[in-house]
Amino acid sequence: MIEPNGFKQHSVVTSLGRMVYYTADGEPWQEPEAADPDRPSLVFLHGFGGGSSAYEWSKVYPAFATEYKILAPDLIGWGRSAHPERNYKIDDYITTIIEFIEQTCTAPTPVVASSLTAAFTIRAAIARPELFKCLILTTPAGLSDFGENYTRSFFAQLVSTPILDRIIYSTGVANSTGIRSFLEGRQFAQSNRVYEEIVNAYLESAQQPNAEYAALAFVRGDLCFDLSLYIPQLTTPTAMIWGQKSQFTGPEIGQRLASLNPKAIRIFQTLDDVGLTPQLELPAVTIGLIRRYLKSLDSTAGD
Repeated sequence: MIEPNGFKQHSVVTSLGRMVYYTADGEPWQEPEAADPDRPSLVFLHGFGGGSSAYEWSKVYPAFATEYKILAPDLIGWGRSAHPERNYKIDDYITTIIEFIEQTCTAPTPVVASSLTAAFTIRAAIARPELFKCLILTTPAGLSDFGENYTRSFFAQLVSTPILDRIIYSTGVANSTGIRSFLEGRQFAQSNRVYEEIVNAYLESAQQPNAEYAALAFVRGDLCFDLSLYIPQLTTPTAMIWGQKSQFTGPEIGQRLASLNPKAIRIFQTLDDVGLTPQLELPAVTIGLIRRYLKSLDSTAGD
């Protein structure tokens, strides 16, 4: 995809294949403080959708590169990571998120994650709380929350039709027109915030060999679940950021989720005039909020 200056590609091997990640490994980051081996890690996990990848956080994570060892992976089935031909399941992502953190981090780590991946990260933190220092999550939702059944939607049923699903992916997702239409109409609150670089980055990811497997599993609803059933088990200090105009899951769902566990979910912040990905629509605002929440969650971690 498109990496910020000084960020280079590395990889680890998970149980589902090689997972590529990006970290500061060149100019202008190779100052003495940036090379400090004792710097804490900070992980950024992208959400799901046609053409998703670590690019989603690329306007945000460089702001933290002098303070943290940045780790921004392409999840399995997305970006430049392995794309095994399989029917992807929820446990595939919970497992590989845990494996990635085990292999790249040496201490409990703050994790920033988006949308459905953020919901997976909550479940990973419930399963392995010792790996996570705090969570900062943008629009975390299982997409079948509080008994909703996404798989019954017309589009999910349509994409569940063999052969037709590949046609829909190639004609409606894996081309620049489809990518731009989705970003402008469904992901962003303001279409004029979508510019050519974003479209190109999503398109490159969407056109990787076998990219349709993970994308169609997401659209069919194979990866959806009811996050409200898991939230009460969370113990990791957490902040949630919710775009007021998120079309998939509105902030009222987020507030209901947060209210299930106020001991762990210590911050719930809505953002006006923002859709699903504030990290791309308003990166400067998102940076400021993440910086604030890293400090506030750290100061209350023992409460």
